[in-house]
Amino acid sequence: MQTQSLWEHTLTFFPQFLAALKERAAPDATVMVVGASDGKFVLPLAAAGYQVVAVEHDPLALHGGEVILPGGNRAHAMGLLDRLKLESLHDRVQIVEEDFLQWEPSGTPCDAIWTSCSWHYSANHHRPLADFVTRMQSSVGQSGLYGAEFMMPITQRQQVIEHYTSPEKLRRHFIGDWDVLLTLRTNEFTERAHIGQLQDHTHRMGLLLAARTPS
Repeated sequence: MQTQSLWEHTLTFFPQFLAALKERAAPDATVMVVGASDGKFVLPLAAAGYQVVAVEHDPLALHGGEVILPGGNRAHAMGLLDRLKLESLHDRVQIVEEDFLQWEPSGTPCDAIWTSCSWHYSANHHRPLADFVTRMQSSVGQSGLYGAEFMMPITQRQQVIEHYTSPEKLRRHFIGDWDVLLTLRTNEFTERAHIGQLQDHTHRMGLLLAARTPS
């Protein structure tokens, strides 16, 4: 599904998460997306029939507004709320406009949770990586699925920031009642300029999929 997200063409392991979700969860399962942005992952999940809890703290991502594109051009970007209305998917999505670590969810845990490169942003570096990981774990019910893709360190500066992690380091958090289903990593690759990163740049990414074992 083409969501016309500002992040539409950035590399992602989301297809691997979606395949695991289809295999392990009910067709109408509830999936939480932490760092929902403008809908790159929320819209396909809702269109596939899942109930989605979209957690996003950035007003621009939710409500839209002016952005600077590569080349210095300015444009109006549509936010997640308008994208959902445009696709008639708003009834399948609960929007949570809060900081994920400060939000106090009510109700039953979700059947699955997904996040994409959310914890490596510098605004989150004052909070331990373990806070993000364990809070996401606590949001997943029995037999639920946990999926996270993340930036791996490349520069010397990134090597000393725990939020740029690796599948090996991340899986240390998944002991006890968790089974790690899949870990993947890329080599270094060059990504084309996009909003927030107006020059071509180098990344390395990892993926971890895990399932909570039944009690």
